[in-house]
Parts: sequence; structure tokens; C-alpha cells
Amino acid sequence: MGELMIGLYVFVLATLAGRELITKVPPTLHTPLMSGANAISGIAIVGAIVVTARADGTMQTVLGVAAIAMATINVIGGFLVTDRMLSMFRKR
Repeated sequence: MGELMIGLYVFVLATLAGRELITKVPPTLHTPLMSGANAISGIAIVGAIVVTARADGTMQTVLGVAAIAMATINVIGGFLVTDRMLSMFRKR
């Protein structure tokens, strides 16, 4: 029970800190931050692949595949958004 409460505290504090940081970012920095977020999501894909490869049961495998799929969707979406944002700065 104690580990669950500590995890919940960390989650809530990370959520509040993340929201506060994101609202303070000027619009000119959104594109570089999006690229950084894509890199982190790429690391999440590698981690999910490693964990899924070591899965013991069916449920672990299913959750690992779901994590890989969601992280991949996040990376693809991030790259599409970043490309669209960068196209706004190109000369016509």
C-alpha cells in the first residue's frame, strides 16, 4: 500500500510540474520541444520491445504489444505535427 501511495504522489507531482512547465514555454520553442518528445517516445518504444521480449505470460505480452503500438502512434503523430509546424516557417 505504501508503494502505491508513493507512486501516486510522484504521478500527481509530475503532472502538476509538467503542466506548469508547458504553460510557460514560448511558442517559438514548441518545435524543438516536440522533437525532444519524439526522441523520448522512441526510447519508450525500445523499452517496450525489451520488456515484451522478456514477457512470461499472455497478459504481459498483450500489454507490451499495446505499449509498443501506442508509443509508435505517438512518435508518428509527433513527427507529423513537427513537420507541419516547420512547414509554416518555409519560404514560399
